[in-house]
Amino acid sequence: MWPLISVDDLKERLGSNRPPVLLDVRWRLGGPPGIEAYHVSHLPGAVFVDLDNDLAAPAGSGAGGRHPLPEPGAFEAAMRAAGVNEDQQVVVYDDAGSTIAARLWWLLRYFGHEQVAVLDGGLAAWTAAGQQVTALIPRPAAGSFAAGAGGGMPVLGDDAAAKVARSGLLFDARAAERYRGEVEPVDPAAGHIPGAISAPATGNLTPAGTFLPLPDLRARFAALGLRAAESGASAIAEPVVGVYCGSGVNAAQEVLALEIAGQHAALYVGSWSAWSADPARPVATGPEPG
Repeated sequence: MWPLISVDDLKERLGSNRPPVLLDVRWRLGGPPGIEAYHVSHLPGAVFVDLDNDLAAPAGSGAGGRHPLPEPGAFEAAMRAAGVNEDQQVVVYDDAGSTIAARLWWLLRYFGHEQVAVLDGGLAAWTAAGQQVTALIPRPAAGSFAAGAGGGMPVLGDDAAAKVARSGLLFDARAAERYRGEVEPVDPAAGHIPGAISAPATGNLTPAGTFLPLPDLRARFAALGLRAAESGASAIAEPVVGVYCGSGVNAAQEVLALEIAGQHAALYVGSWSAWSADPARPVATGPEPG
């Protein structure tokens, strides 16, 4: 299933006999909580899902950084409470360049739900098209979503991420100044995983906040070292590709962008928050992979 949906297509599907479930996943590092913006206005029928409570296990609950993977049962309960059914399309959106929405897209795919798409451009695209928003809070019936054991999307652990940085392509989706080690607002050390390539997630978007057209996305990743597929092929070829960010959230947007471009990529869920928590792990600084 194509991982993006346009405003026009969403509007059409919402008027169908089997409309998708709409999930609002707005969130900001350091606040304010996304639920506050949701209560002011959201897409009609959208249910709020909280990143920290629903899309991640508690920080410190394992070797997963600041946003570890949720347990299957906890994620299943959150999706059922949001009205998600196992045979129904889900559309997710945010107001932050799809960086948070992509985390939910990725998790649904990881736990075996293929019918999920991100609203391209998010809330801004919806309102720019003149579509209505509301403050009415829906009360969905409990859904029938069933979480699999996980594994529907590839993941990297700490050691695997280091290996991909050496022998494949490991993209760092954080802002370039964090990659270079000039600033670090959250985690214990500043810099990047040695061998990783700076590829800020913001570079996957147009000024309007929608994803770049397919040719432009492919050109971007090719310039970053991703080998193009042979002529006539529909997908970008190997090498092995991984993505990380601060805590495995924004990196999901880059995994989504790579998916659009035709390249499956693994998510390093622990990301820099897990890597930098171990003082024995090497840290590189500066503009080059190191």
